[in-house]
Amino acid sequence: MMAFCTLDGVDARGKRVLVRADLNVPMHDGVITDDTRLQRVAPTIRELADKGARVVVFSHFDRPKGQVVPSMSLRPIALKLGQILGQPVGFVAECVGPTVEAAVGAMADGDIIVLENTRFHAGEEANDPEFAKALAQNGDIFVNDAFSAAHRAHASTEGVAHDLPSFAGRLMQAELSALSAALENPERPVGAIIGGSKISTKLDLIGNVIEKVDTLFITGAMANTFLAAEGMNVGKSLQEADMHETARRIAHLAQEKGCEIVLPVDAVVAREFKANVPTETCLIGEVPDDAMILDAGPRTVELIRDRLDTLRTLVWNGPLGAFEIAPFDRATVEVAQYAAQLTEEGKLKTIAGGGDTVSALRHAGVVDEMTYVSTAGGAFLEWLEGKILPGIEVLRSAGHDLGLT
Repeated sequence: MMAFCTLDGVDARGKRVLVRADLNVPMHDGVITDDTRLQRVAPTIRELADKGARVVVFSHFDRPKGQVVPSMSLRPIALKLGQILGQPVGFVAECVGPTVEAAVGAMADGDIIVLENTRFHAGEEANDPEFAKALAQNGDIFVNDAFSAAHRAHASTEGVAHDLPSFAGRLMQAELSALSAALENPERPVGAIIGGSKISTKLDLIGNVIEKVDTLFITGAMANTFLAAEGMNVGKSLQEADMHETARRIAHLAQEKGCEIVLPVDAVVAREFKANVPTETCLIGEVPDDAMILDAGPRTVELIRDRLDTLRTLVWNGPLGAFEIAPFDRATVEVAQYAAQLTEEGKLKTIAGGGDTVSALRHAGVVDEMTYVSTAGGAFLEWLEGKILPGIEVLRSAGHDLGLT
């Protein structure tokens, strides 16, 4: 795993600690509908406050595009964060300037405040050095606990780390440790479930994963393209006819790298994509011309379960079918529950992430039973693609520059 500085041994008492969190939680009519991200950042904030730090939390929220948009204020999120932490959390209606300086100057050891949405300033997404310095001047230490925003080179994720001693928060540390265990230094054999609708959106991901796993399960509508490229009839199923040659190249590359690609062997099909419509199960290659593949079939589920028994590590990104609508959730739920069972038995490490994947695992009731489930979305996907994440790279560089690693 890459070298980076954690909170271990940090003397935070009396220090102004800037914590970059991801408070970009889903809201509807001003009400937070999922506070998972707040729950996950709470341990870092609580630890720092307990150590006597003056904790200054900042984050982006939504896309105000450099303008002040009252409906995108972090005020209600600060209130909810205080409820989760079980202690008062102040709010400052700015993130830079004299108002913030005065509020931070009035803090006592152990106090926590949340600053206003950094994206109310154009300098945030532009990674303007002056805006980064304005953020940094209210802190003695920078703690980045927002892996989910680490793929963005913004002032609050990348710029501030150039101006202050920088450390990974506990959530960031957990994400990096889990991802290292998934592909950088995994227990082998290692497999990956990669699903989704289009190969074209996951070319980089597949290309990187093939280099690192022993078995690749291609699922969802993406599998239809691979099957059609092999000459299988997939009826009216969603597939990318212009990606057939690409699919064949991927299959050839996997063979060269010693990576086994596992495709569905049967499918649940229907004539309409609606809840509880009539369905039938058929072998791949026997899909009716007027039908659509909407889920993996029971033989495919059994095949994947058998392969999971041989693995020590599993990376999961993407469902096996159109899990949002019953009964096309069955394969995803059954495989997820079996992977969770193996995890609980200590036979398999399971690392999952991506928006649809988290929703699917939550639907299957196993989010808390996997080894690690990342809520990072885009950052998780870019890491799977093998891309450099600016927020991580600068964190590592800052530690080396300061002689802290």
